[in-house]
Amino acid sequence: SAVSAASITASGAITFCQGGSVVLTATAGTSYSWSNGATTQAITVTASGSFTVTVTTGSCVNTSPATNVTVNPTPVASITAGGPVTFCQGQNVVLTASAGTSWLWSNGATTQAITVSTSGNYSVVVTNASNCSATSAVTAVTVNPNPAAVITAGGPLTFCQGLNVVLTANAGASYLWSTGATTQSITVAASGNYSVDVTQAGGCVSSSAVTNVVVNPLPAATITAAGPTSFCDGNSVVLSAPA
Repeated sequence: SAVSAASITASGAITFCQGGSVVLTATAGTSYSWSNGATTQAITVTASGSFTVTVTTGSCVNTSPATNVTVNPTPVASITAGGPVTFCQGQNVVLTASAGTSWLWSNGATTQAITVSTSGNYSVVVTNASNCSATSAVTAVTVNPNPAAVITAGGPLTFCQGLNVVLTANAGASYLWSTGATTQSITVAASGNYSVDVTQAGGCVSSSAVTNVVVNPLPAATITAAGPTSFCDGNSVVLSAPA
């Protein structure tokens, strides 16, 4: 059979991802009638379909073979967090991307899920079976540093029985001492190892180093007489104290 004098030329691939386009151009003529109702020589196609054009040149009217355009859908790209995205140092959160055939995270990971333990803005490119890709919105992760927990002594840590020392933790939202006390300062009058957990307003907790307190016992103070303590004038007695 005779080849139609009307044909369509595509400016690029006729199979592409959603968001792309292709320009279809008819052979030259005096008027054009496309299957989608357009009447220009060229049309821009952004949706799947079968396109033909009827070209009129003088008294000759020819219809082109169909050009089939396929527009593949892009995937949904989203991130789901497996827990809070604001947490304390030493913890983490699992971020999971939506379904696809491959993934590329902003930190370079290529798995569907990643475990995040550092602050940052995380996004992912999701690719589907049609090799179409989409980029997710950013998920911001904030890792709060744990506070420093420090004990300051208000005096010597080694002292005699009957004295004491005040131990004070650095500022925080709440305190828990190894003694069970929950005040910022405690008064210590007994030997021992003392530490404190300091919690900040964000809920982050840090433990102090141990502060060792030594309380020395008082010596026994007694007098021993080497003989009678009642005697006549001119006599004597030897009194002895302990070492």
